[in-house]
Amino acid sequence: MPPPIVTKRLTLAVAPAALLGAMTAACTPLGLFATLSPKDPSVVGVRGAAYGPHPRQRLDVYAPRDARGAAPVAVFFYGGSWDSGRRQDYNWVGHALAARGFVTVVADYRIYPEVTYPGFLEDGALAVRWAVDNAAAHGGDPGRIVLAGHSAGAYNAVMLGLDRRWLASAGVDPSAVRAVAGLAGPYDFLPIASPITERIFGATPDLPATQPAAHVRADSPPAFLATGLDDEMVWPRNTKRLAAKLREAGVTVEERHYANVDHIRIILALSRPLRGRAPVLEEMTAFLRRHAR
Repeated sequence: MPPPIVTKRLTLAVAPAALLGAMTAACTPLGLFATLSPKDPSVVGVRGAAYGPHPRQRLDVYAPRDARGAAPVAVFFYGGSWDSGRRQDYNWVGHALAARGFVTVVADYRIYPEVTYPGFLEDGALAVRWAVDNAAAHGGDPGRIVLAGHSAGAYNAVMLGLDRRWLASAGVDPSAVRAVAGLAGPYDFLPIASPITERIFGATPDLPATQPAAHVRADSPPAFLATGLDDEMVWPRNTKRLAAKLREAGVTVEERHYANVDHIRIILALSRPLRGRAPVLEEMTAFLRRHAR
């Protein structure tokens, strides 16, 4: 699961001076996209808030402009194979979710080689704890948390929802998580078949316990699981297997397989410029709102 990139199909029409300035600031295709692409209207509540002492334990908060009453809180984790990524490159996700009624936290987390499994889950749980403790100050309801992510971030979000020990160890009541959403996530990928996952998970004594699908329970949170039929980085069978196990346990699942969508397009479909390619944002947020009431 290499870090997301912006494909050649995405073109940005900007003045040369603006482009040069943005490239200097962003340095990567995804960073350039995050800098220049139009955003949904929302309020940036805070940038770079610390949820721990490490430089990567930082998060940004986006809030609805016209919230009426306390809003549900979405904590979003980006992908990048657990060895890359930064929250600034996903500001458009924060704006998109906030514009649809969620106080949204976009969190960085420690990555390889500094940590392997379960370091990024421990960080994710701490970010959720920060959201619970601070949501009210940004107009959010700390009792209505939803977790979402893409690729490796989908693993993080879904694993935190299913394997209760991580949130509990951070002092979070797991029942506060009302639903999870995973886009193109690896949930059932044993045996390990790639150098990336071997580096991240290979030294774990209990490999089966690293799989979200191993932690399905009858009281697991409702799940929105989506994948692209053209995804060749994280095979759609991950989504199919986890969805089937959740249904067998009696858990509410909404499963989506989008035609002509690959591993990168499914997350870019949350952005304003590329939203017309698949109804990912509309369907995901409708599901999360419904279960966060």
